[in-house]
Amino acid sequence: MLKVHLQARLVKSLALPASVAAGAAPTTATGALEEIGASRRGLARVVLKKGKTQLFRDGNPMVYSGAVDRIIGRPPPKTGDAVLVADGSEKPIGWGLYNSVSMFCVRLMQLEEEVARDPCCVLNMDKLIEARMVEAIELRRSMGLPSMDTDAFRLVNSEGDRLSGLIVDIFGNVAVVASSAAWVEKYRAEIELCIRKISGIEHVRWRPSIEILKEEGLNILDESDPSSSDISGTVKVKENGIRYSISLEGQKTGFYADQRESRQLITSISKGKRVLDICCYSGGFALNSARGGAIDVIGVDSSLPALELARENIVLNEMDPSRISFVKEDATAFMKGAASRQESWDLVILDPPKLAPRRKALQSASGMYRSLNSLAMKITRPGGLLMTCSCSGAMTQSGIFLNILQNAASMAGRKITVLRQAGAACDHPIDPSYPEGAYLSNVLLRVQ
Repeated sequence: MLKVHLQARLVKSLALPASVAAGAAPTTATGALEEIGASRRGLARVVLKKGKTQLFRDGNPMVYSGAVDRIIGRPPPKTGDAVLVADGSEKPIGWGLYNSVSMFCVRLMQLEEEVARDPCCVLNMDKLIEARMVEAIELRRSMGLPSMDTDAFRLVNSEGDRLSGLIVDIFGNVAVVASSAAWVEKYRAEIELCIRKISGIEHVRWRPSIEILKEEGLNILDESDPSSSDISGTVKVKENGIRYSISLEGQKTGFYADQRESRQLITSISKGKRVLDICCYSGGFALNSARGGAIDVIGVDSSLPALELARENIVLNEMDPSRISFVKEDATAFMKGAASRQESWDLVILDPPKLAPRRKALQSASGMYRSLNSLAMKITRPGGLLMTCSCSGAMTQSGIFLNILQNAASMAGRKITVLRQAGAACDHPIDPSYPEGAYLSNVLLRVQ
């Protein structure tokens, strides 16, 4: 377990490069990048189309192929090569890593202003990874993580920490890495080295997102391959004082660390209520409901291994099994059955898996979200509460989730009032310009 005193020495072995710590003399970013471009042979330049530059100056790190006018460089860059990204006049605006196969042909690593502040990291991924990791650690430490009550949290949140394609979750003395970009796989050794330097971390588990990496041009072995990690099985952690058994082979990194604050909210509004947790996974919302004083809690999921963890978590927290139970059933089938029996709950939580992993799936996913939420509203008692979630970045960024909920209410013959809308936990920075990030949208509704 990570101890609270580790906050003071969490960055024991990681340090910013000496030139940064010493306050290196400022330089002009444009001059630095142009000088590098002129002096380094073989450094390609990806030139953007007219009118596309501002999108990336504003923070979108994903240069999609449709925004590129031409590539200057002979021979042309290969996947993993560092390249300059330039505006239509060929003036560099930043640098990043090239991918010849992905729809995102460059992942920007530094913009020109960042180069001015931190010139020692220009085109140097070893130093950049180390510096960004230090920044991520310092941010979580400023949020009080880890603490006596919480040793499960997200350390690196992809675009939010300016390491697009990399997620690192901390579970006690275990770090779980979710990789979804070719550059992350290329620099795996460097990333692991940085992680292993963090005090308290004894194990690293690597979880490549196999299907996404195929789109990046990589064929990765199955993530269950034991050679990809030095630990497997389960690990015990704490979040907001509640203990969890986490499967390192489970969904995503094994635990939805970015739902911490929403689980805390459920604790605060559950007293005296009958609660239903749909798509409960290992029981996070259900356990928080019981801790908050709910009189009866039911969790529903179609995964038997997830429910076995949820039942284990009841025992871990010494909760009364007569007040909290878990049912193995498909979410839609359970809600249809409950509606036909005119059953209802005071508080319903609906947290389905990612239904729209990409924008191209948005239309079909919209229908699924509408149907699921309509059923959930039907089994929420009049005047009751519904916490509904979307972890599909494409859905969240589209801005249509609230419209879908209104349509779902019409289907159910109910009226809804939005009481609260939130994203990921506050220590998970989000880049709002990124179009398809794994961003949460959690909406608390009163259903009439």
